[in-house]
Formats: sequence, C-alpha cells, structure tokens
Amino acid sequence: MYGSGNQPVIVLKEGTERSKDKEAQFNNISAAKAVADAVRSTLGPKGMDKMLVNTIGDVVITNDGVTILKEIDVQHPAAKMVVEVAKTQDSECGDGTTTSVVLAGELLKQSEELINANVHPTVITNGYKMASAKAVELLNEIAVDVKSDKVLKQVAATALTGKSVGEEEEALADVVVKACKSVEENGKVDTKNIRIQKKIGGVIGDTYLIPGIVVDKEKVHSRMPTRVEKAKIALLSGPLEIKKTEFDAQIQITDPTAMSSFLAEEENELKAMVEKIKAVGANVVFSQKGVDDLVQHYLAKNGILGYRRLKQSDLEAISKATGATIVGNVMELTKEDLGTAGAVEEKQVGEDGMAFITGCKNPKAITIFVRGGTEHVLEEVERALNDAIRVVGVAIEDGKVVAGAGAPEIELELRLMEYASSVGGREQLAIEKFAKAMEIIPWTLSENAGIDPIDSIIKLKNAHEKKNAKAKYYGIDLDSGEAVDMLAKNVVEPLRVKVQAINSADEVANMILRIDDVIASRRAPPTPPQGAGAPPMM
Repeated sequence: MYGSGNQPVIVLKEGTERSKDKEAQFNNISAAKAVADAVRSTLGPKGMDKMLVNTIGDVVITNDGVTILKEIDVQHPAAKMVVEVAKTQDSECGDGTTTSVVLAGELLKQSEELINANVHPTVITNGYKMASAKAVELLNEIAVDVKSDKVLKQVAATALTGKSVGEEEEALADVVVKACKSVEENGKVDTKNIRIQKKIGGVIGDTYLIPGIVVDKEKVHSRMPTRVEKAKIALLSGPLEIKKTEFDAQIQITDPTAMSSFLAEEENELKAMVEKIKAVGANVVFSQKGVDDLVQHYLAKNGILGYRRLKQSDLEAISKATGATIVGNVMELTKEDLGTAGAVEEKQVGEDGMAFITGCKNPKAITIFVRGGTEHVLEEVERALNDAIRVVGVAIEDGKVVAGAGAPEIELELRLMEYASSVGGREQLAIEKFAKAMEIIPWTLSENAGIDPIDSIIKLKNAHEKKNAKAKYYGIDLDSGEAVDMLAKNVVEPLRVKVQAINSADEVANMILRIDDVIASRRAPPTPPQGAGAPPMM
C-alpha cells in the first residue's frame, strides 16, 4: 500500500497473510467442501465407516458425522464453521449431522458458478434465504402426522439402519420407543432421563430395557445382602464417615483413658449414623462420598445394602426413578426422603458386580443395558442408540415425519425450481442453485450404495413429476435402485431433522459467502521451555 510520494504505508504486522475477493471466497469454499467430502461416504444405510486414531493411539470406529468431525482436528476457520453446523444439528435433533454438512458443502459448490459469473455474493445469500424459507414451508406441507407407536418405531429403525448394530435394528428400535414413551411427560421427552449402561460381553441382541436404574458399583461390604425386596432407598450426597478438619489441627492425648474415650466417641458418632438410617426405615443406602469401615460393618450387621462414591448423575437418576430426595447430612434424613423400588439387587455381569434398581412405580428415569463383544462395538451401539432416542423424542414432541431416502429433497428441488421462475431477477439464479443442491442427498445415498446416481435421480424425478397423491413420498430403494414409496417401505425421519439440516446448511453457506477478505496473523513461535535455548549466564 503506497501513500503520497510512493512511500509504503504499513498497516498490517509483518508476516500477516491476507487473501481478498474471489481468492478468499474460493479458499473458504474449498475448505468447507473438504469437510463435507470427509463425511460424505458415511451417509445412508450403505455408508462406510471411518477409523479415527488420536494422538495417544485411541481408536474410534464410526460413521456418525458429528463424532468424526469432533475427532478430527480442523484448522481452517471456514472448515471450523462447517463443523459447528454438525454440532448444532446434533444438539438440536441428535441425527442428520452428515446431511447438514454435505448440504452445506453442496450449497457452496453451487455458488461457485454464480461467483464466476460475477453474481454478487449478497444476491446469492438473499436467494438462498428465500429458498430456505420456502423449503421449510414445503417440508411442512409434505410432512405426515405421527399416528401410532408403529411410526415411532419406523423412525427409530431408520435412524439405526446403517449403524454398526448388525441385524438388530428392529429389536433396538422397539427398546428405544418403549424408553421414550416411559419418560414422556406432557408431550415432552427429556432424553437425559434415558441412561445407557454398557458392559462388554454377550452380543448386541442381548441389549434390553430396564424400567429402573443400573449403577456400575459393587456393595461396600461382602456380608451385606445381595437382594433387598421392597427397597426403601436413602440417597446421601454427604459422607458416612467422620470428615477431617479443613485446617491443620493436632490433638495431644497423654492419658491412655482419654485415648479410649476419644475412640469410643468417634465410634458412637459413626454408630449414630447407622442408627439414624435404621430408624427412618431405609434398607438400601447410596452415598456420593465415602463410607467408613465401621459404618460398613454396622450396615451389614443390620442387613442394610450400601453403595459408595456414586456420581451426582447416578444419584439424580435414582431420585427420578424411585422418588427419593437427595439429602446432604445423614442426621437430617427423614422417612419422607426415602424412595421405593420393588427390589435392589446386585448381579454379577462379567467380572463386576452391578446394582439393579427395578420395580419402580412409574419411573421417570430408566436404563438401556447394552451388551456387545468389544469396547468399539459398544461405543458405536451407544452412539446409534443416542441418535435413535433423540429422533424418537423429536418425533413425539413435534408429531410430524417425512419420508426418507431422498424423497423430500427431490420434491423440494422440483417445487423450488417452480418457485424460482415466479421470483425472477438475479435471486432466481441463486434459488435454482439451492434447488439443484438438494440433489446431493439422493445422489450420495446412491453413490454409497454402489448404484448409478444419474439413473437414480432420473427415476426419482420421473416418479415425483407424476403429481399423484403419493408421488412426493418416492425415494430411492438402495437395494434395487428403483424409486419406491418410502412411507410404504417404513423409511421415515422426523420433520425437525430435515428443517434443521436445511436451515443450518443455509446459514453457514451464507456466512462463508459473505466473507471477501481473510486476514490471518502469523502465529507466534512456541515459547521454549525455561532454560532451553536461553543465552548462557555471564
């Protein structure tokens, strides 16, 4: 940059990198497309898995879009924005993360031609906004109502298809729907109340629903009962032991009798804790903190089952399932604070003991107990179940679903093309590109299934252009490659998943398109450790 007299005016610090106009836009678009391409092959029931190895050698095998994007260390700022799309989609809906990222990448790819044709990015973003709003309106038109649990089961099965759950989609879908219906309150499903407890062993088909809570802890004393019927449960966030003082203190005892009375007093205090638990009628105790050895002995002597060092989330789940109140100090425990359960039983699962709290009346927190052959299998099943739980919860809350397998995307493409011609002006070009971008979902589904994507798109368009009542539900059958009514094939997805995917993709595409200047400061070199590379002391 030069001022009067051709003297250079230095504005930016030395080493700062700057790219402007089309160069900046195309760099950002390329980075976003690279992220989309990284997860594209995982889309759909025939999608492939990724093996991710982190810096310490831990391995994750998954085809879950958000997990892949969280695990890979993305550096480019535009790419990071696309990763945020996946995270938002995951937090809002639990599924559709790959769809939203692939769609964002395709919207940016379609915009390249318009930028090359000197269509201003503001015009493109305006057109994309109009198309996005119209697409959401059209999705609401083609959505169908959830009329039964059968539809919810189809939603769960669709979310599980293509995940690493073997041939167990139907059984797991049934478990997921029962779990969501159990914790539903006033049409809302708090999915945090559905706990997933994993244990290596058995096969995926051994996974089952427990209308209660499972805690991965063993009883604190071997002589405690293994099973307690008609359990009255006390939940303590405080310790069942004498706390050490918070400041340094010394007790000097010179007389042996004083020592005896000091120990006797300590024992009486611990014994009083157990007497209090017994007096209120509790026969099972869960403590968030420690349990003294002497307390363990007296609890066992009185036939009371005890567990220690539970997580806060465990206590809260037990509270929701049994109706117990979490108490801070055991001496403040009352009968009203106790929860009830049909039974609390310690079962041996593999090499470990686990506490099973069952027979709860109308439990509002329940557990899906997952089994599998290896840790990697268990983790992927857990991710698949989390997705399925979230989408079933969303379907219950909204009561609307759309057909899957590319059916809504092709319908949106055709209807948006009609809408574009009614808008006119330069925005028409952007709306047409938005419509064209919708093709990427059925295209990718076909590609991942080994089917010719061009044939698939042609068949789908022909089916949708017939304009009969069921034409809008036709998606691509990934076994035969034909256009098939997806509602009849039981392939359905919650409306919110599609709406969120389109809105998120549109927002990030617009944000990236509006960037015309990237100024990146040079990174400071890493500070050498103290003493390393320092000049010698004179």
